[in-house]
Amino acid sequence: MRILITNDDGVNSSGIMATKKAVDDLGEIQVVGPATQQSGIGHALTLFEPVRVTATTLADGSEAYSVSGTPTDAVIIGIYELSREKPDLVISGINIGENLGMSELTTSGTIGAAMEAAVHGIPALAVSLQVSRGDIKFHDGHVDLDFTHAQKILHRVSKRILDRGLPEGVDFLNLNIPSSPENDKIKLTRLGKRMYTIHIQKRLDPRGRPYYWIDGDPVEDDAEGTDVHTLRSQSCATLTPISLDCTSILDTTREWLD
Repeated sequence: MRILITNDDGVNSSGIMATKKAVDDLGEIQVVGPATQQSGIGHALTLFEPVRVTATTLADGSEAYSVSGTPTDAVIIGIYELSREKPDLVISGINIGENLGMSELTTSGTIGAAMEAAVHGIPALAVSLQVSRGDIKFHDGHVDLDFTHAQKILHRVSKRILDRGLPEGVDFLNLNIPSSPENDKIKLTRLGKRMYTIHIQKRLDPRGRPYYWIDGDPVEDDAEGTDVHTLRSQSCATLTPISLDCTSILDTTREWLD
């Protein structure tokens, strides 16, 4: 089995090392990640400048590839340029910080990378670890976190995908793991509405001109059965099946159009 690992935190992130260690016994591993922190980049693709690829060495001494572009760029280059054959599984993560709710589908670089793999017909898994400290979410190097539980859950889900493939109608999976788990369970969930409420900070530069920081306050709970509720209120790992077909209801739209 061939497993391609990427992320949006950067190729030198502790999370990518934790992922490699978690699935090292499941097949041939290749790590292809963005050179720098790419959180919030979503499913972006680099089109107006060249993408450069550099061989690098990870903390465990193994070889990886650093890509100057986005997580989506890394997946495309990993699949079509650096791999001898198409991977059997693409894992994006372990991301430092959870990725929950509908809004993260279009903003998370972690999910964007998994989505790109799914576009090319490859089973994919986005995996994220909840953190209690917001200041470590955007590091692209070593962070002092305990990945033990996350690695155990990741190994279990990855093995299931390699053994059985994805369920019919599912293009990729979004896995979120609590920072303080109460058990080893994985609950199937639907997407919550939002992970954050928007908070804009307005400031003035030294010349008196306004500028803005887009920020957010965590949504602590959502409806029962959602990923937001299950992770944040029940401290349980969540697994959400995602389909690429976002087409809504045609019949009601046809009536509306007529």
